[in-house]
Amino acid sequence: MALTKAEIKGQYPLPVYNFRVTVDGTSVSFSEVSGVTLEYEIITYKHGLSFWEGEGFKKYYYNKYIPVTLKKGTVKGTNLFFEWIQEKESSSRAMDISLCDENGTPLVSWHIGKAVPVKLQAPTFDANSNEVSIESLEIMAAGIKVVHH
Repeated sequence: MALTKAEIKGQYPLPVYNFRVTVDGTSVSFSEVSGVTLEYEIITYKHGLSFWEGEGFKKYYYNKYIPVTLKKGTVKGTNLFFEWIQEKESSSRAMDISLCDENGTPLVSWHIGKAVPVKLQAPTFDANSNEVSIESLEIMAAGIKVVHH
């Protein structure tokens, strides 16, 4: 028996090619985003007299900053990455990476509460290549939440 379009949408994984990145409410086109990971650092505290009074542990979970790489085609007249990494005071921004349906409506979003740029990489220059120039920006991200729309 054949599945309907609604059943396919509800049961099959979403394709990764249809995504949108929004930085501080502004939609920005990227060719690739990688490294979005929700990870917690666990710190165990053991008090100084534990050998005398018994084992006393406290575990603290805190949001760990993780590296995320954003790749974008180099376009004449756009300095988005350079301007962001040059900001000295308010360089932390909020960011959303959304998987979208065929109409561009977000279905699942990964919200990054704090994104701080740390590395800007120029495209690879090769006289023997005919590829599109891609620049990349590495950010340190924290406060990641997954939102299903």
